[in-house]
Amino acid sequence: MQRIGLTGGIGSGKSTVAALLVELGAALIDTDAIARALTLPQGQAMGPIAALFGLEAVAADGSLDRPRMRDIVFNNPTAKRQLEAILHPLIGAACEREAQAARGRVVVFDVPLLVESGRWRARVDRVLVVDASEATQLQRVMARSGWSAEAVQAVMAQQASRTARRAAADAVIFNDGLTLAELAVEVRTLWLEWSRAGTR
Repeated sequence: MQRIGLTGGIGSGKSTVAALLVELGAALIDTDAIARALTLPQGQAMGPIAALFGLEAVAADGSLDRPRMRDIVFNNPTAKRQLEAILHPLIGAACEREAQAARGRVVVFDVPLLVESGRWRARVDRVLVVDASEATQLQRVMARSGWSAEAVQAVMAQQASRTARRAAADAVIFNDGLTLAELAVEVRTLWLEWSRAGTR
């Protein structure tokens, strides 16, 4: 079973590439979706989070109060590490369960903070980075979310630099100025190349 780590900065088009890989036959494991499930009402992470951060981190419905938690950890590295210490082992265990259920298919782990975490390189065979210029990232995120430029830039500043992501990559798809059809060709070409390499 070939394991691919997929990552990219906000607004790079990583989710679009993930969908294209699924069309080609990959099993997608979305770590963000797993994290959201863990922090729903009755989610496995909610007890430890409430115990550590208090009820101010819990929304009225019992789920994680995401805006409040973002405020807590944004400028507090200790709180960020504490939250990660709760979530990351649970996410890792869920990822392995889903990977085993893929039954031999190529597994793509969609990990937005793959480079930042430092743990994922050893868990995957290859790393695919979806890259775009910072100007393109900014434009895309503002268009889809309605965020201000300052809000998008603040998120980008918390992520690994483009240089760091590219340095960690086995392959880079530069998704800047491509149509969806052109991006699909890039993804398929890489898929075929890695599929042939995986069978040798």
